[in-house]
Amino acid sequence: MERINHTLKRLAASGSFQERYDAMRKEILANPDVKDFVRKEDVPADVIDANLMKLYEYISQSKECSGCPSLAECKNMMEGYEPHLIVRGRVIDIEYHRCPRKVVHDERTSSQRLIKSLYVPKDILHASFTDLEPDSKGRVEAIRQAMAFVRDYEEGKKMKGLYFYGKFGVGKSYLLGAIANELAEKKVSSMIVYVPEFFREIKQSLGDHTTNEKLDAVKTAPILMLDDIGAETMSSWGRDEILGTILQYRMLENLPTFFTSNFNHSELTHHLTYSQRGEEEKLKAARIMERIKYLAAPVLIDGRNRRE
Repeated sequence: MERINHTLKRLAASGSFQERYDAMRKEILANPDVKDFVRKEDVPADVIDANLMKLYEYISQSKECSGCPSLAECKNMMEGYEPHLIVRGRVIDIEYHRCPRKVVHDERTSSQRLIKSLYVPKDILHASFTDLEPDSKGRVEAIRQAMAFVRDYEEGKKMKGLYFYGKFGVGKSYLLGAIANELAEKKVSSMIVYVPEFFREIKQSLGDHTTNEKLDAVKTAPILMLDDIGAETMSSWGRDEILGTILQYRMLENLPTFFTSNFNHSELTHHLTYSQRGEEEKLKAARIMERIKYLAAPVLIDGRNRRE
């Protein structure tokens, strides 16, 4: 097949085509990026003429996302990739690198993979500090402490988590999601677990012998977030063998742990004291609470119900 540049030269015998060819050449060489490339690489004129169509391919595409409304509406030949000129001997070629929007998209996707979740609503997984409303004293303090944890967190560093408590709908779970997303930006993995469903899942897993596997995944998470503790129907087995095992491991390994609950410490103690059979076990409840207090500092979140 005849090369496009040879074809252009052959067709240049036509006066009208020659005019268009010259205009295109002038447009290409006037492009600031092309001018800068030719100057830096000291490209000879005959090499430029032999590679005009490659240069035209380059200038017709967006750089730094300047001509694209969004990643989905990318105008370039390869969606999410922008052209970069290179020269190899007497050949000018184009390499395609990820554009800024593609880089952000890929990093966000990669970050989201770092957040594991069990039974957590999607809106929680997309939470952000920028969307939090500091409209009460308690929320301001909770946000401050959450941001401080993210700022100061280092792998292996002994750090206490936070125990967010307050009335229904004040945004406790959403704050967990915001923390998880901010940590993901730092390439830190976390796991958010909705406690009532997790206990049901663990009970069902007794039949297929996957209890230990699921328990290990939760207790060894670099950062664990137990959402809505106290909302579950508590059995002695669930409290001592499941919750107790998770908290004991994390306490010994100094793994940061977060909690949300509608109960303050005193109310949660009462909840843990009485099993679903009505048995009163104050000592065992106290052991669980000691582990929770060791792992996380209590923070009251007040304000209006955001679900109404």
